[in-house]
Amino acid sequence: MPEGHSVHRIARQFDRNFTGRSVAVSSPQGRFADGAALLDGRRMSRAMAVGKQMFLEFDGDRWLRVHLGLYGAWDFAGEILVDPTIASANGRMGQTNQRGTDLEEAIHDDAGENSLASIGAPRKTRGHVRMSEQTKGVDDGAELEWPPPVVGQVRARLMTEVTCADLRGPTACVVETPEQIDAVLDRLGPDPLVGDPRENEERFVAAVRRRGVAIGQLLMDQAVVSGIGNVYRAEMLFRAALDPHTPGRRVPEDVVRGLWHDWTELLRIGVETGQMMTMDGLTGEEWRRAMASRDDRHWVYHRAGLPCRRCGTEIALEEMQARKLYWCPGCQK
Repeated sequence: MPEGHSVHRIARQFDRNFTGRSVAVSSPQGRFADGAALLDGRRMSRAMAVGKQMFLEFDGDRWLRVHLGLYGAWDFAGEILVDPTIASANGRMGQTNQRGTDLEEAIHDDAGENSLASIGAPRKTRGHVRMSEQTKGVDDGAELEWPPPVVGQVRARLMTEVTCADLRGPTACVVETPEQIDAVLDRLGPDPLVGDPRENEERFVAAVRRRGVAIGQLLMDQAVVSGIGNVYRAEMLFRAALDPHTPGRRVPEDVVRGLWHDWTELLRIGVETGQMMTMDGLTGEEWRRAMASRDDRHWVYHRAGLPCRRCGTEIALEEMQARKLYWCPGCQK
């Protein structure tokens, strides 16, 4: 399932390509036909993400709410305007600069996350981008038929004169009123990239410290904090040297605040690079390998049975609320 960084990147892509423009909306598959008819021809005025959900505002108090879930993905085609503040395909922006590398070519991720090429170079490109946790990059320079042919089960197609976005396999794709959107937002926990930072931190600390539920469950509860999924959960707990089974109310307040600050930083890195980079201090070739392979990017995730990178203890794997939990019994006591 796409975690928070991916959804923020998708929202930014919509903001660059669709906000301020009239949008033709259709449902080639047919399952979203009624909703598409309500939006077709309206101007998109806003695109935003909160956690794992994206909200597209249209004139006339209409909103499109999308939750990609386990299988959803957006495909962009046509003229794709790219934000130069996000890491580019040549790796010379954002997190890459902070790690001291100067890469001359794109690094293509082999594990299914958004690669540095997932949004493309900092220019206008005519090609194709898939944006989800299964992103493979940009097909740049291809001569595309316009409008692009419908391929597979496209729930919703959003199109301007030059850019097309196709949605496949979402958990939620619904048109809602401002009141319904407010109700959804009220149920979501704080997102470091949305709202007042100080207020967000206090909400998170209060939500964790009043609960007797295991911290490993609380970090995955979207009513406690928005955007954290299985990967970030495992990595944040390891980075905090925190036993996943510790009840929230027993986690010291300074540790809870540390978790929030760590999530804020990891989310920023994820949005900039498109990848869930959770290891610190990597430079040069180490950074290049980590960008290209999840095996070199995480402390404990997907490392069940392997020795801990810090203490050598075998990484444990168990289920917590029907999700896989990776952790180090040696470091996380």
